[in-house]
Amino acid sequence: MRQFDLVVIGSGPAGEKGAAQAAYFGKRVAVVESGSDLGGACINTGTLPSKILRESALYFSGLKQRGLYGIDYSLREGLTVKSFTHRKDVLVEMEREKIRANLAAHGIDLIQGVASFEDAHTVAVKTSRNEIIQLRGKAILIATGSRPHRPAEIPFDDEVIFDSDSILKMGRIPRSLVVVGGGVIGCEYASIFTALGVEAALVDGRDRVLPFLDAELSDALRERLAGLGVKFFLGERMGPIERTKQGVRIQMPSGQSIEMESALFAAGRRGAVDELHLEKAGLAINKRGYVEVNESYQTAVPSVYAAGDVIGFPALASTSMEQGRVAVCHAFGFQYKKRLASMLPMGVYTIPEISAVGESEESCKEKHIEYEVGRARYANNARGLIAGDAAGLLKLLFRRDDRQLLGVHIIGENATELIHLGMMVLESGGTLDLFINFVFNYPTLSEMYKYAAYDGLGNLAGHKLRQG
Repeated sequence: MRQFDLVVIGSGPAGEKGAAQAAYFGKRVAVVESGSDLGGACINTGTLPSKILRESALYFSGLKQRGLYGIDYSLREGLTVKSFTHRKDVLVEMEREKIRANLAAHGIDLIQGVASFEDAHTVAVKTSRNEIIQLRGKAILIATGSRPHRPAEIPFDDEVIFDSDSILKMGRIPRSLVVVGGGVIGCEYASIFTALGVEAALVDGRDRVLPFLDAELSDALRERLAGLGVKFFLGERMGPIERTKQGVRIQMPSGQSIEMESALFAAGRRGAVDELHLEKAGLAINKRGYVEVNESYQTAVPSVYAAGDVIGFPALASTSMEQGRVAVCHAFGFQYKKRLASMLPMGVYTIPEISAVGESEESCKEKHIEYEVGRARYANNARGLIAGDAAGLLKLLFRRDDRQLLGVHIIGENATELIHLGMMVLESGGTLDLFINFVFNYPTLSEMYKYAAYDGLGNLAGHKLRQG
């Protein structure tokens, strides 16, 4: 039996940062990783790989250059999976090494093997040599992430029919692809493959893609993806899916059918807890397949915490890191980080990318908040035109009576970078006047905040102000 202050199960964002936080304050920490590679889904199958592939798709397709020069760039002839994924493989390995170095720098014990609970303080780890190592911790942090939901009726073979993990191991780039699921993963991959010249279709039972977004941005994304060539089948329940000589066929209850060379099923994930034997610690997953926690990321068992994708929404690397830190600070009473920031940004790396924070028009209406809107379009911004993005939009929501900022929504070039300026104003309770008074570099995309504020003041006054 090896004794630790903290045992962390999983080396993804929540696990790594939680472990490092405890070690920083002098606690003895062990991290258990069941996979051969560090970093969890964030580094190996999810967040980072898909974003790198997005940049590779933009590079190989020349999509950005089309907007700049009006030239019809075509996909490089003979593009192979090896060429397409090479940069992803290199960068992912670099990130794995950074995690390994971070754990070592903090004096954290790294143990490779499959962890399972013995009780609320004890974890048994089965190594690749079938040895059993017992670890006892004053606190245990579950940070095992999530895995794709693979319904029994879907004939996954990871050669033609993929989930969001196995798609990264495809043997070749298909000529056509149907994506089932209009959430973040489905929309990101639909845009990536479309940029590569792959014929893509997206199927979802809801009438909107990314329904958690402000409706104006959701509609704008659909319009932009349709312009790239994505075919949408919304409000359609997926019927039987079968293999054919040409690939796959999906029959839908409406009578429509789709035939494509490959299929990506991206309609749901669940906590990766199958091997943990949670019941031995007195825990169980909820009906959605995730571990329940309180505001300090403590489970129903006081010594056991959980953070990251294993607890469900929002399942973002950025929030997972902070959840891990908050959990550890609560477990050991560190007066350092007691809560997440009240404002959490959402980043969606579609083509174009999207980011949002705060209230949407729909949430304002539900809460009966009297609001107004200010917009600035990339087409009216010098840097937007230089970047070749004439269709982007920055949208501000603010309270009518005092002009306090309520929400920021962006679709277009560098949306996930631009969002942070608006988020800081939101977090501080600032008003539109801050943007009016700021002096922005010219030409920059950030300058759109000023003109969205001007637009909002014009709408508030019932007329458009001159934006000189």
